[in-house]
Amino acid sequence: MEVRPDGSEQSIQIPPSGIIGDLTIPIDARGIVIFAHGSGSSRLSVRNRYVASVLQQGNLATLLLDLLTAEEEQIDPRTRHLRFDIDLLANRLVEATAQLTDDTSAVRLPIGYFGASTGAAAALVAAAQLRESIHAVVSRGGRPDLAGTALSRVKAPTLLIVGSNDQEVIELNQQALNELPHEKKLEIVRGATHLFEEPGALEKVAILATDWFRQHLSPTPRSWSAL
Repeated sequence: MEVRPDGSEQSIQIPPSGIIGDLTIPIDARGIVIFAHGSGSSRLSVRNRYVASVLQQGNLATLLLDLLTAEEEQIDPRTRHLRFDIDLLANRLVEATAQLTDDTSAVRLPIGYFGASTGAAAALVAAAQLRESIHAVVSRGGRPDLAGTALSRVKAPTLLIVGSNDQEVIELNQQALNELPHEKKLEIVRGATHLFEEPGALEKVAILATDWFRQHLSPTPRSWSAL
């Protein structure tokens, strides 16, 4: 994979599953955030693309993924089981992370995960597997409770963002927060529902996520501008 650290978006394929991702790397990137979308969504999610654009303005590279292959996408609307297979989705995140870290043409930027809905659980399971390789996790309206016992093995600083009108999910996030053993924080966006569709709600999510990732993703001495 030949990456272009010039702020342009490029499509990449992740082996061995063959899932597709859209990678954008600003010239002065200080870290990279891999997105794990929620159930029934894709890398084309308008909400995640908006958050990704704000992260890019904050000098963070982004990788928006389709966590299912094209064939699986055709099957899932009928069965609806793959979108809730947290272990499968987490393994796809691990594949994408390995592709980034193994690529000799890429600078080793510190990696974070941004997960939405069930994608947040997948992000936490993958972070628990990779331990020191993942430097930060942010969950937007997520179901971190679905990560189960993996929560106790997450080392990455984790930010959970929930809308104040999403009461059931607030309670699930509070329970998950208690199980996370290291740095963690729960932010409740006032007036927001599960999808953060209210005016200003998603903008608040993007600001919180950018601040969290910029705080916890520190670049290595070698930078993209040195290539």
